[in-house]
Amino acid sequence: MGCLVTKFRYLLRIVFRSFVPLLGVSLLGYTVFRTGPGAVWKQLQAMGWGLVVIIVLGGFSQIAKAWACRQTLTCDIGALSWSRCFVAQLAADAVGQLGFAGKLLGESLRVSMLGATVPLADAISSSAVDGGLHTFTAAVVTVLGITATLLLAPLSETLRVYALVVVALVITVVALAAVAVASGWQLMGNAARAIGRLPGLYRFVASKLPIIDSAEHNLLTFYRENPAAFYANLTLNSVWHAMAIMEVYLILHFMGTKISVVGACALEGLTKMINLIGVVSPGNFGTYEGGNILITNLLGVSGTTGLTLALCRRARAVFWAAVGAACVVTVKRGRPAANFEVEGDDEDLSLHNTHIRAVSGASCD
Repeated sequence: MGCLVTKFRYLLRIVFRSFVPLLGVSLLGYTVFRTGPGAVWKQLQAMGWGLVVIIVLGGFSQIAKAWACRQTLTCDIGALSWSRCFVAQLAADAVGQLGFAGKLLGESLRVSMLGATVPLADAISSSAVDGGLHTFTAAVVTVLGITATLLLAPLSETLRVYALVVVALVITVVALAAVAVASGWQLMGNAARAIGRLPGLYRFVASKLPIIDSAEHNLLTFYRENPAAFYANLTLNSVWHAMAIMEVYLILHFMGTKISVVGACALEGLTKMINLIGVVSPGNFGTYEGGNILITNLLGVSGTTGLTLALCRRARAVFWAAVGAACVVTVKRGRPAANFEVEGDDEDLSLHNTHIRAVSGASCD
């Protein structure tokens, strides 16, 4: 009976994991059909060689992100080449296209790919710090985008109230995070321990505590111990978001749609909210395109233009994800990521194993 229940649960898990991506792809197809394939194709033709410019700009964004990650490595990185950092970034971004779980596994892959030249404890710490600062800068852009929307879009009173509530919540979270870092509060660790007290969750949470505590400690102390690297990473992550705003502006410009830089900032800020909502869907298929249609309509731009904007940005993401996937395949053929040499002691190895189990959901027993 127990075996039958286990198989049934496994089948349900497979069905659910397959259902969400299929639902997203179906929603994407419906969105294109509803908008009109012919109209979308005309907009894509209007882009012309502009799409190549967008793809190249995406490459510069990847360089900025790799540079930002490099700033958070506090060990000696003399033997770490720029090409290795760039390949690790592309590989992590490629896997990260698969949603929230993909982002976790992508960071694990980045750690593994840096493991031959960087001690694993430092690689894991770098991943945590860069992820935290990237989230912080994304929150700032979101607040700026919503504020710009309040200034530009003819919103109803109800929508304005909702927008102000979201802004207040984001600012509160950002402020709380800033105070926590400045005061050394271990919010994540304490929250995890509180959750672990709930029935049936103790073993699961306890298996994740080492990586949570280690990541939070490095995140809290990074600013005080490495102020120059902190501000360099913050600047580069801000540049990454600025390039995303530039991407929106250029795509609309190539399609003949006039929009200000402030309008592009509003679009990007609201798009980040769509990405957050659609994080449970691998690739954010359908929800991303539909969200872009709603956002552009809100700002007085046609839904067809919004859909084409989303498709162009997805084409750029797919291109660099394909390059990243090719890099992963090349690395595995030459030397499997799981077999990289590790520079560190037994504690580093234990921390690495804990990190891999944490992102994969495996038991640490």
